[in-house]
Amino acid sequence: MTFGELLREKRRTAGVSQRELAAGAGLDFSYISKLENGRIPPPAADTVVALCRILKIEPEELLAACGKLPADVQASVGASQAAQSFLQNASQMSLTENEWKELSSSLKRLRDS
Repeated sequence: MTFGELLREKRRTAGVSQRELAAGAGLDFSYISKLENGRIPPPAADTVVALCRILKIEPEELLAACGKLPADVQASVGASQAAQSFLQNASQMSLTENEWKELSSSLKRLRDS
């Protein structure tokens, strides 16, 4: 599913019109239409976060759909060579959803110990 298709699905599920979404984010409604129809590339991460705030959804899924990271994650990863290496290794492993969940749980347990 493309970023635009996912945005449309999330917007419709939230019961928000293109005009309402655009107005809430300070954008022209035609911009939302172009995004949803794939006529323009996905927006910057801060715009995605603003759209998600209006739709009352967490931004991670839409950010992932357009290949962007939340600013706080990007700052953390960018500041650590070890984090970059870890994520690069993890991406090469083609982990399943369950493996990602287990990895996340393991990291939380490690941090809490």
